[in-house]
Amino acid sequence: MSNERRSGFVAIVGRPNVGKSTLLNRLVGEKISIVSRKAQTTRHRITGIRTDDDAQYVFVDTPGFQTRHVNALNRSMNRGVTQTLGDVDAVLFVIEAGRFGPADQAVLDLLPADRPVIAVLNKIDRIEDKARFLPFLAEIGTRRNFAAIVPVSAAKGAQIDALLAETRRHLPHEGLLFDEEQITDRSERFLAAEFLREKLFRLLGDELPYSAAVEIEKFEVDGALRRISAAIVVDRQGHKAIVIGKGGEGLKRIASEARQDMEQLFDGKVFLEVWVKVKSGWADDERLLKSLGYE
Repeated sequence: MSNERRSGFVAIVGRPNVGKSTLLNRLVGEKISIVSRKAQTTRHRITGIRTDDDAQYVFVDTPGFQTRHVNALNRSMNRGVTQTLGDVDAVLFVIEAGRFGPADQAVLDLLPADRPVIAVLNKIDRIEDKARFLPFLAEIGTRRNFAAIVPVSAAKGAQIDALLAETRRHLPHEGLLFDEEQITDRSERFLAAEFLREKLFRLLGDELPYSAAVEIEKFEVDGALRRISAAIVVDRQGHKAIVIGKGGEGLKRIASEARQDMEQLFDGKVFLEVWVKVKSGWADDERLLKSLGYE
């Protein structure tokens, strides 16, 4: 079996908010990438690892290409996407089923010609008229010579096995790239920051601008117990008040829900301390971005 097993790297790309992070979590079987209805919440390259009897898939979830704002943060994010594309065995190009616009085409135009690209038509559970979906499928087939076109629902888990089967065909015959039990190459420290950032976007919605980040200042492991101290970094004093909320209830809820996610993934008790600090212009501070894990 070991000689037949395939292993390789697969990029997940697409415009913001097409469900890339939800798809990654579904493919891996664990929540390792943050999910929000708000676009452009993925800022880092997130590697998710799935090991089956006949294949090991190393999925790389990339940020959606940033075109609306130009700052050091977004330049770093776009750099991460282009670097990823040049170093994978296959690409999953994710779009919304029934919807293909200029932003999708812009991403498609950036995909390398020498890599197999699978078109993943996500959110098929939202398609009410299946007959009208057929012309859309035909149209997508004219956009590029795709290795395959696979409609899926990442949220519902529909057609995930079919997508894995198509992806496996493009992986080289190699041994394992990672340990069989490993589900990501990201550290627990990194994942803790991501879980906190997800709750910021999920719970505050449009109240909080994108100028918010999470800095883990202490991460200690004592057996199955983890003691974590984290700072939510915002751009303005007014943003700090939004995060804290009336009587501190906002910050308390963010920390509580993030802690529950951490305990589930880390399989142990977490003591989490969170506060908010103001640093104006942090998204253009190259030094701070580096300390937060941006390359």
